[in-house]
Formats: sequence, structure tokens, C-alpha cells
Amino acid sequence: MTGNMMSKGDQRHPNNAPLLFRPLMLRGVKLRNRIVASPMCQYNSVGGAPTDWHFAHLGRLAIGGAGLVFHEETAVEARGRKTHACAGIWSDEHIPTYRRLADLIRSIGATPGIQLGHAGGKASSHGALRDWAPLTDEDARNGLPPWQPVAPSPVPIGDGRPIPHGLDEAEIRGIVTAWGEAAQRCTQAGFEVLEIHGAHGYLIHQFLSPVTNLRTDGYGGDRKGRMRFALEVAEAVRRAWPADNPLFFRVSCVDGHGGVWDLDDTVVLARELKARGIDVVDCSSGGISGDSSMPIVPRVPGYHVPFARRVRREAAIITVAVGLVTDPQQAEAILARGDADLVALARELLMQADWPVHAARSLGIADYLDLFPTAYAFRLKRRAEIAALEINQPDAPIPTATAELIEST
Repeated sequence: MTGNMMSKGDQRHPNNAPLLFRPLMLRGVKLRNRIVASPMCQYNSVGGAPTDWHFAHLGRLAIGGAGLVFHEETAVEARGRKTHACAGIWSDEHIPTYRRLADLIRSIGATPGIQLGHAGGKASSHGALRDWAPLTDEDARNGLPPWQPVAPSPVPIGDGRPIPHGLDEAEIRGIVTAWGEAAQRCTQAGFEVLEIHGAHGYLIHQFLSPVTNLRTDGYGGDRKGRMRFALEVAEAVRRAWPADNPLFFRVSCVDGHGGVWDLDDTVVLARELKARGIDVVDCSSGGISGDSSMPIVPRVPGYHVPFARRVRREAAIITVAVGLVTDPQQAEAILARGDADLVALARELLMQADWPVHAARSLGIADYLDLFPTAYAFRLKRRAEIAALEINQPDAPIPTATAELIEST
């Protein structure tokens, strides 16, 4: 970690500091605080690789003071992308650009993380701005050819979606291998934290949920069978990922409205994941719907916190709470109650990338400006000094050094 961009005070918070700003050791990796910038798909990749947009986007989040900054969901194979513009790391040719991205995040003082995923039956679509509409032959004429999605069973993932190819066991083993190979590339790229995306209706979730997994072989049927793919992926990634680096797993703790997979299932899965070397469960919800009586999860502040609390307590594993966490006191209370060990923000950081700095000030941390890189922090401190001088001695001359600073900036 280079020191020229970091502010020298960003790891000096005492043991009585708010929990949100106490460092956290995960295996051999030390996070400067408990604030996570969640993976957020940007639909700006080219051939799977990051572009200038990603450097600006993730650099902005790191500058803002988050402890762990995740690159977006990154496909382990080309057909595992949702769209042509989604990120991927299925080739060694991707490694150099990702290494630059990880180095940038680290140089600013945050820990670089990456999320690996596979869209499964949700692949071959347009992006969020077009509500993930399936690609068509007309799109092919415009340079965006569709491809065959794959899934545990040939069950469309929603109305109007194409019927995916049902994977055979040899194909499943190939995808598990692709996860391990992608994890190795992430290591070579310098990421320090890796998250397996097992949520939001993508391939791993499709195997977990009885709505989309109709298999009768060893990868389907009862809960044990439906968990098999997720656990094999976890094993493959853990083998490929450095023993000293933490491994996260994002799970939809419950299916979407009318689904079947529920929180009882998630607790069992979390225990099995922990036994296979998963360190942290990132608790989310939704992505697969059905016709059961399962209700929709209401989008209220902290709506996934109860999931994180129960998984943490019953599976005895570190958890992340995410979902409308927007207020510093709210975030601190989540940690103080023992509901989770980390809090993750997404859209709130898009609105206010320096939310961690404002949170530190709100929670009474005197050196809150040291969360910023030195290039920001020293100017803001000088501004505060000048303002204090004006208030206390309005007629006093500005010191020469301060005057020269004002002139230079």
C-alpha cells in the first residue's frame, strides 16, 4: 500500500472509537473501517475489461473513505455475463487492467475487493436502462448478438425470457472449474477480498431455489442437492484463493415474492459455507419469484438487517448488512447491537461518495478528515484553520504561510 496518496491518520482511531470506524481483521487482511462499498454493475465494460469509467467510479468511492471497495459482479466466463457491457475475468488478458484497478483502490487507502458471478438464465440481455430485456436477432444486426443462457433446468427466468439450456453434470463441473480459474486471476490482479455472488436470481441462486431447480439428480431435489453447486463453487474458489485472504458469499436470504428458498435454508447454507472456508456472508434478498405465499420483502431502512442478525447468531459467522443503510447512527447501531459486523452501502454512495467522512464527523471522530487522501485532507484542514482564525480573531492578519497556500490553491 503506497503512502503518498493516503492521509497519514486514517488508521489511528482508538479502541473507544465508534464501531463503524474500528479496523477489522479478516484473516490476514485489515480493513480500515467497517464500511463496504457494495458491488454495483456499471454496464460500461468492453469485452469484460474495465474502462476509464471504472477507474473514476471506484477511485471516487475509495477517496470517500470506505474501508472495502468492491468492483462489480464479474463473470467467470463470457456466457455468464448479463449483457455485452458486463464485467468479466475469464481470460488472462484481463489481468493487467484489473491489476491497475486494484492498485488504484489500494493506493488511496481502501481494500480492493471483487465479486465473481455467473448470470445463468438471466444472461443475454440488455442492461438496466432497458430493464434487462432479452437480446434478439435484431440486436445481432446492431452488433449485439444474443447467446444461449444456461441454468440448472430449462426454466425461463421470468416472463418473456428465453428458455435456458439445462446444464448436464459435465457442464456443471466445467463452470465450477471456471470459478476457480477466475479466482486465480483475481489473485494475480492484486485483489485482497473476493465475494462469490450467490444471490439475486443468478446461477448459484437458480440452483438453490426449487422454483428454478427442477433437477432429479445430485444437483437437485432436496435442499442438500440444491446446495451442492454452491458448495462446490465455494470449495473451488477457496482452493484457488490465498489462504490469508478472506472470502465472502452473497446470498439472497429469501427468494422474491412467491418464492420458496427462505431464511431457514440460508442459515443451513451459511453453516455449510463456513465449514468450507467462507469467512463472511453478505445478506441480501430477492431475484427469483414464484406462486407461493412468500411475501415481498418491504423496502424499509435496513430491511436486510434481521437476516444478517439471524445468520450471524445461528451460523456463528461474520455478516454484512445491506439495504437502505443511509444514516451514520443507524449504521453504528447495527454494529453495536451485534446485528452484523460490516455495513454495505450502494446507491447512497452514488449520491454521496464521501458518506464515510461525513459519518465519521457525525459520530464524533476528531480526525475525520484523515479518511480523505492527503491531497484533500490538508486543504480542508487549512480551510478549517482559516475559518477558526476568522471567528476568533477577525482582525488578525492571515499568516504568511497560510496566505501563500490560499494563493496556490
